[in-house]
Amino acid sequence: MANTGTLDADHRRIEDDLETRSYVARTAGVMAALPAVTREMVRDRLLGDADVRVIGGYLAALQASLAALGMKYLVAGRIEGPLRSWLTIDTHESGFPVWQEIAQTAADAAQAATELGRTPPAETIKDDMIRQIVGDRVLPTRLQYALSQRYYYEALAAGGLFWPQMHPQAEGQGQAGSRRRWLIHWAIYDSQLNVPVIYLLDCDDSGRKPLPEDSRRWPEASAHLLAQSVTALQLVTIAQGFDRDFDTLHPRRLRRLTLGPIYSRLFTVQEGPIRQVLDDAHAPQGEDWALAMTIEELRAGRAVMEASGLFSVVERQIFDLDPLNQHGAGQGATSAARVLVLPARPFQALSELDPEGFRNVRKYVVAPGDTVRGYA
Repeated sequence: MANTGTLDADHRRIEDDLETRSYVARTAGVMAALPAVTREMVRDRLLGDADVRVIGGYLAALQASLAALGMKYLVAGRIEGPLRSWLTIDTHESGFPVWQEIAQTAADAAQAATELGRTPPAETIKDDMIRQIVGDRVLPTRLQYALSQRYYYEALAAGGLFWPQMHPQAEGQGQAGSRRRWLIHWAIYDSQLNVPVIYLLDCDDSGRKPLPEDSRRWPEASAHLLAQSVTALQLVTIAQGFDRDFDTLHPRRLRRLTLGPIYSRLFTVQEGPIRQVLDDAHAPQGEDWALAMTIEELRAGRAVMEASGLFSVVERQIFDLDPLNQHGAGQGATSAARVLVLPARPFQALSELDPEGFRNVRKYVVAPGDTVRGYA
C-alpha cells in the first residue's frame, strides 16, 4: 500500500490487485459475520429482534458496496493513463474505505443507466477478450477493465448499497394506548471517522395521521434526523432537539451503533494492546482481524407537561443520563456498551494478554458456520 500524498496521512491506497481483492474479501467477511453476532446480542439484551432485522439490512448494504468497489478496482490499477485508480482506505481507527469512496459510488449510481447503455454487454466483452487472447496473443487488459466497470455499474444499478446517507424509515411497532409506536432507523457513513453509523429511534406518535403518511411531518422529521446525524453530537442533544421541534412525536429511546474500527494486521495501523493481540495470534489469513463496536443508548425516564403559548401545553421527555459517564462514550446517554468481535485465535491471544482496557468489553467470538459465543 502507498500513502495517497494529498489526503490525510492515515489514508492509504492499495496499489496491488491481489491486495485489493484480499481487503475487499476480508472486510466483506467481517460484515457477513455480524448478523450472527447481533442475534447473540439479543440474548445479552443489547439488541431486540426488530433491531437485528434492521441492522441486517444495513450490513447487507455494506457488503454490496464492498462488492461493487471490488469490481471497480479489480483491474483499475493496471490501466495506464487517466483511468488508472486505486482503492483508498483509512488505516487508523477505521479500517473501512474512506468516505470519498462511498460518496463516489453514490455519484456513479446516478449515471449507472447511462453508462450501461453506452457499453457493450458483458458477453460481448468476453468474446472480444477471447479473440484478443487467441488471435493477437496479448493480455486484454483494457477489455478486462471494461468488463470490471460493466459489472461495477450493474451492481450500482441493482441498488441496495450503503450510501453516505441512508434516509430514515419508519416501521410500525403497534399501539401504546391511543398512540402509534414507530421504530425509525437511518444510517450515515461518517465523513470524519470513515465508519458506518446506524441510528435506531423508538418513538410514540400522537399525531392524527400515521407518521410515514403525513406529508408535512414526515419530510420535516426525516430532514431533522439526518441533519443531526453527527457522531460528535451527544444522543441527548439529538433527542431533545427532536422532542422540542415535533410536539406530536415523543422519543422514548435513541440508540447509536458505531461499526468500527476494524483492526487487521495487513491493512491497518494498530496502537496499544490490540496490536500485540493480533501479532501474538498468528492467525491464518482471513482470521487476523478484530472489529470494535459501540452501542450508545438514551432512554426517556418520564414525561412532563410544558406550557406552549398562552393556552396550550405540550409533552416533553425527561431523559435518564448516566452520571458516571462510563467508557467516555456514555456522555449524554443512559448507557454505552463497548463490544469487540473477533475470531478464535485473536480471542485466545487477547485472553492470554488480558489487557486492563478490555476487561469490561463484551467479546463475541465468531467461528465457521455462523457460530458465535459471547464472553464478558
